Amino acid sequence: MSIFNLSNAILGSGILGLAYAMANTGIILFVLLLTSMAILSAYSIHLLLKSAGVVGIRAYEQLGNRAFGRPGKILAACIITLNNIGAMSSYLFIVKIELPHIIQGLLRLTFTVARQNFMGEGINAIGFSLYMHLLCIYAFILGYLGYTSGFSLSCMVFFLISVIYKKFVTECPGEHSYNKTVPTESIYNSTDGMCEAKLITINPQTAFTIPIIAFAFVCHPEVLPIYTELKNPSKKRMQKVANISILTMFVMYLVTAIFGYLTFYGNVKSELLEMYSKKDTLMLCVRLAVLIAVTLTVPVVLFPIRRAVLQLLFPDKPFHWVRHISIAVCLLFLVNLLVIFVPNIRDIFGFIGATSAPSLIFILPGIFYICIVPEEQEPLKSRPKIQAIAFVTLGFIFMIMSITFIIIEWVTGKKTSGGH
Repeated sequence: MSIFNLSNAILGSGILGLAYAMANTGIILFVLLLTSMAILSAYSIHLLLKSAGVVGIRAYEQLGNRAFGRPGKILAACIITLNNIGAMSSYLFIVKIELPHIIQGLLRLTFTVARQNFMGEGINAIGFSLYMHLLCIYAFILGYLGYTSGFSLSCMVFFLISVIYKKFVTECPGEHSYNKTVPTESIYNSTDGMCEAKLITINPQTAFTIPIIAFAFVCHPEVLPIYTELKNPSKKRMQKVANISILTMFVMYLVTAIFGYLTFYGNVKSELLEMYSKKDTLMLCVRLAVLIAVTLTVPVVLFPIRRAVLQLLFPDKPFHWVRHISIAVCLLFLVNLLVIFVPNIRDIFGFIGATSAPSLIFILPGIFYICIVPEEQEPLKSRPKIQAIAFVTLGFIFMIMSITFIIIEWVTGKKTSGGH
């Protein structure tokens, strides 16, 4: 159940953007980046578990408090909240995009207002999120979510199998594309070689690639709560859970990206499902499965946010249903507003992946490790501490570069097929 929960926390909406990421880097560069991020994420969890083991604390915010006092606690809580709100926003964004397609497919309607009307999509997202509210309000012990996490993963496996199948029945640029036309603009700004696989590609949209990949591997706020729920918890067992989960998701990510990219090549959009026909029965079922999967992932993602808010505002208060429900409803209301007013899922992937993702994967675990593990046990000049310092430095470099490139891309205002 712990593997299901952590895998579900990793396997979120980021999988839908990986084919787009591969289209903007090429196959070789993408595989190198994905492999590196998986290894670094596993190492990051090792640092986190080592820090937690030294002080006997299994809460991310409390590790921040132990390292830097209350400012560290506030910083950790804010970063967790930002990251997981971004993750929940991306889930609900998928609902906003895909729910009109499902309604049209099930009812065999041809209306386009629900697809084009921005507020109409927002209303669809709000209405569908009522089910999310029920899940998030009542799920307050992660161990109980293992069954729903397992079912969510099975839905995403169905999505993966369908993407593989569609590769062999779809001709580039895709008779199964939802509008059955080649986008007027592509990520290459040219129609030359649009149906050729690129081994290495660099273009303005490459700035979003590393953040998208980083966003896809963020699960660190959920690690310590899952560690607490683990039967016979130990650092070795939890690291094994993390390694199995990351390896499984790495394989799913890689296969999805490769087959999604090799289906649509340079035409692929930042949300892969948009490329498929809304009249296709198989893909209609896939859309429904993905909506179910992201819906069942929301409670796992909401758990650390609610705990962070409780740690900041009510650190010494016992559990109370009114407080529990109020925080869940307020957070989901905020997420609904963000989804209504953010026009592009790529912007969510990019912004969260460039800010909170490096903080949670690189910077905070490394700093916690350096500050919490005593010098008597590991001196500052010891190999593990030097590796942690290099790890933190890499995180800052990654964050600065990603934010800079994304801001430059936003300022230039270049539109691509990744936009909506």
